[in-house]
Amino acid sequence: MLRSDQDFICMMVLMQNLVTGGAGTLALAAARALLEHGLANLTLFDLRSTFDSSDEVIEALHTDFPSAKIICSAVDVTDAEAVTRAFDAAAARHSIDILLCFAGVVGCLHAVEMTPEQWRRTLDINTTGSFLCAQAAATHMRKQNTGGSIVFTASISGHRVNFPQPQVAYNVSKAAVIAMKDSLAAEWARYGIRVNSISPGYMDTVLNEGDGLEEARNIWASRNPMGRMGAVGELDGVVVLLCSRAGSYVNGADFVVDGGATVF
Repeated sequence: MLRSDQDFICMMVLMQNLVTGGAGTLALAAARALLEHGLANLTLFDLRSTFDSSDEVIEALHTDFPSAKIICSAVDVTDAEAVTRAFDAAAARHSIDILLCFAGVVGCLHAVEMTPEQWRRTLDINTTGSFLCAQAAATHMRKQNTGGSIVFTASISGHRVNFPQPQVAYNVSKAAVIAMKDSLAAEWARYGIRVNSISPGYMDTVLNEGDGLEEARNIWASRNPMGRMGAVGELDGVVVLLCSRAGSYVNGADFVVDGGATVF
């Protein structure tokens, strides 16, 4: 069980029509898992357009967990000042104990055709955005003197090159997230702040559906020992571990949750 006063800030960045590493579906599933384990306060940060598309799922959280305080706030994670204001506002309402970052976009572009703007956008959202949020959370965790848990969403793309899609910027950004996790875990442990990451494989969400992706989906499944993509909810166990007392000695770790895809 989580402490009754623990808080969870979930960073989701969902860009429509792009395949993402985490996306809103997985983040909301993780939020539900934490609420099921006793979470009392939940703050969701995302783009306003994403809240509109996830309205029914968020409303279901309010219905199913009436005693929990669930707040949605529109934030662009690439805007440092906006991130600071959002975390300051959250800290004014309650302590910040947990930060779970589901922040990511991906574009399947050949490297020779990629513009500098496309490269920078991917790195800005996936890596810099995650850092800005972790920095803001750690600032308040230090002030509170209560420690905390920060969990990044990395990807198997940070461990190996994807196939068949070309996505160098995404791969580099997620490898950077894994390296960032190591550095922050070493630097912030003195404050009782644990920093870990989860590296999902290909997850079967709405963003990985559609006729245009059928060939890629078949390839992803065929190159996995389990012969399938991951289902929504199959990251939840690791999330609960890292955000609860059960993971109190886990720091600087990356949990690969991919059905064994990276063993091939």
